[in-house]
Amino acid sequence: MNQVAPHAQAADVARLGRREIGLVASLFCVAALILGFGMLAEEVMEGDTSAFDTRIARFFHPVGATDAIGPAWLQEMARDVTALGSMVVLCFLLASVVGYLLLIRKRGAAVLLVGSILGGTVVSFGLKLLFSRPRPDIPDGIRVFSSSFPSSHAMLSAVTFLTLGALMTRVAANVRLKAYFTGCAVFLSVVVGLSRVYLGVHYATDVLAGWCVGSAWAALCWIVALWLQRRGQVEKTGLAEGGR
Repeated sequence: MNQVAPHAQAADVARLGRREIGLVASLFCVAALILGFGMLAEEVMEGDTSAFDTRIARFFHPVGATDAIGPAWLQEMARDVTALGSMVVLCFLLASVVGYLLLIRKRGAAVLLVGSILGGTVVSFGLKLLFSRPRPDIPDGIRVFSSSFPSSHAMLSAVTFLTLGALMTRVAANVRLKAYFTGCAVFLSVVVGLSRVYLGVHYATDVLAGWCVGSAWAALCWIVALWLQRRGQVEKTGLAEGGR
């Protein structure tokens, strides 16, 4: 017993050290993303990104063209992809996951998930009202109801998919599964944002800003969730154990 205790104590110290390093790294990433958004917002408001935005927009929508480049099926596919970041689809996804968490008696996780998504929505529309950047020339057949900066599709898809991806990594049994879920979350966030630029409803900087804020918000919410979990205010067991 006396020989085992020091090893156990050393292991506990090592785990604590890894947690602290992970927390510091996560907070650094959040700060870097927020700083990136602030710098980008300043450049946008001063008009310094106009040339960049115009160049990207003209690549997808050449002067004189009525539609985006590419065949009709690609344009239709882009509309399907962009719908993955719409409020309707994200609300359906949120309701489904929250229902599952409640069924397996993970009420704390459900509350945190709802708070994360709703909080991100408030931040997104608050930023839109603050900056009130006009939209680019919207192609015929596409309707929008808010200002341009930042892209709410890019931001909310990042918040939702990255948060859900983080939840799934808590269930994953090995590193490959964790990497798979994280990769899927990042991929969905990226393609939704790209579809907004391709369809011509956002400038490229709108999407970049949405990714920055959305990723920062998702990371910050996850840090809070882990902190609450360690304090015993959120369930500590994995999702897969909820039904046992």
